[in-house]
Amino acid sequence: MAATPLSDDDRALVDAALAVRARAYAPYSHFHVGAAARDEHGRVHLGCNVENAAYGECVCAEANAIGALVAAGGRRLAAIAVAGGPADGDPVACPPCGGCRQRIAELGGPDTRVLMVRADGAVEVTDPDRLLPGAFRL
Repeated sequence: MAATPLSDDDRALVDAALAVRARAYAPYSHFHVGAAARDEHGRVHLGCNVENAAYGECVCAEANAIGALVAAGGRRLAAIAVAGGPADGDPVACPPCGGCRQRIAELGGPDTRVLMVRADGAVEVTDPDRLLPGAFRL
């Protein structure tokens, strides 16, 4: 997937994900992730990963951002930006994990933009159907 030019709204979402990534609590993996989710009303909701010594209790940045979206009354995910990893890491996009792909598929639609930020700052754009073909939907 090639890096894609972004609209001003998408660039603002990426910048918000990069900023909140600095607040992540990742003392075990040192893999900091920030996410910024835009709802159907254009509001932006932030989340960062929060690790825990009981690894199964860790919460992904995307899950936190989507939870904040729902808590604020949003019901549709218009776009989400995910920025993760060390700043000096390989120039590889930070994709959502499997569980977060399902969350994105459930609250998003085929036109939902998923912006995956690479360590070099470039952004790869995809959609829920390409991230999770055959996602479970009610």
